Amino acid sequence: MQMGLVGLGKMGGNMRERLRQAGHTVVGFDTDPGLSDAASLTAMVEQIDSTPRVVWIMVPDTVVDTVIDELAGVLGKGDVIIDGGNSRWIHDGPRAERLANQGIEYLDCGVSGGVWGITQGYALMVGGDESTVAKVQPIFDSLKPAGEFGFVHAGEHGAGHFAKMVHNGIEYAIMQAYAEGWELLEAAGHVRSVRETFNSWREGSVIKSWLLDLAVNALNEDEHLDRLKGYAEDSGEGRWTVEAALDLAVPVPNISNALFARFASRQDEAPAMKMIAAMRNQFGGHTVRDVDAAPEHVESAPGEEPAHPSEQ
Repeated sequence: MQMGLVGLGKMGGNMRERLRQAGHTVVGFDTDPGLSDAASLTAMVEQIDSTPRVVWIMVPDTVVDTVIDELAGVLGKGDVIIDGGNSRWIHDGPRAERLANQGIEYLDCGVSGGVWGITQGYALMVGGDESTVAKVQPIFDSLKPAGEFGFVHAGEHGAGHFAKMVHNGIEYAIMQAYAEGWELLEAAGHVRSVRETFNSWREGSVIKSWLLDLAVNALNEDEHLDRLKGYAEDSGEGRWTVEAALDLAVPVPNISNALFARFASRQDEAPAMKMIAAMRNQFGGHTVRDVDAAPEHVESAPGEEPAHPSEQ
C-alpha cells in the first residue's frame, strides 16, 4: 500500500522502515527536515496517488488535533487517518465524528514495541469501524509480529487507545515489582550476584518476561546501576489508567502504587516520611534522625534519653 506517516521519531522512524521492508510505499513527514520525505503535510499527501489515501500519525497527544485538522483539509471522502500515538482515548470518539462529517475515516491504534519493534514487530490495539480496519489491514499485518498474536481489533473508537493505556498501566506495575525485587536483592549481602540471579529467571521461571530480559540487558551494561539516578518520568498513560479506574470504581492498587513511586523518585527526599517519622516518635517513642546532627545522632522520644548507637 501507499501511505503517509507523520512523526518520524524513535517509533515512527522505525515503523516507516519496517513498512518499507514489507513492500509498502511510505512518504514520511516530520518537523525535522532531515528526517522528512516531504516538505509539508500537504506535499506528503500529494505524493500518495492511490486510494484510499492513508495517513498514520505518531505525534504527541498535545498536537494530534492540530495535525488531524490540517490533514482533514487535504484528504477527502474514503481516506483514512490512523492515530498510532499514545493519545487519550476520550478524544477518539469526537475526532472520529468530526472527520466523519467530511467523509474521512478514523482509527485509533495503541502501539507497543519501543525501539525493538523494527525487528520484533509491534503489538497493535485498534479501535474503530470494522470496514475501516479491513481497508488498512495490510499495514497492520506488516507492523505486527510474525505469528498468531500481536494484533487486536479492540472495539469501537477509543477502544484501541484505552487498551494501550491499560497495557501501560500494567507495565508500570510489573516494572515496579522487578525494581523492588532488585533493590531487595542488592541489599542482601549474601546474594552473590543480583545480575546473575535475574538472568537465571529468564527461563523456567513463572516471572520471566521481555521486561525481565531488558532489565538483565541494563544490568549487563551497568551491573549495579551506579551510573543512573533514581528518577523516573511517567508518560501519562499511568495517570490516565488510575483516573479511569476511579471513574469506573475499579481497584488498581498495584498500578496506582507504581505511579506514585515514580512521583516519589523525583524528590531529593520523601517529605511525607518526615511526618511518618514524627508521628512514630510521638506515639511510640521511635527514634528520628536529625538532619543537622552527626550521622550517629538520633532524637529521643519526648521525656526519654537517646538510645546508645549500639542499642539502636
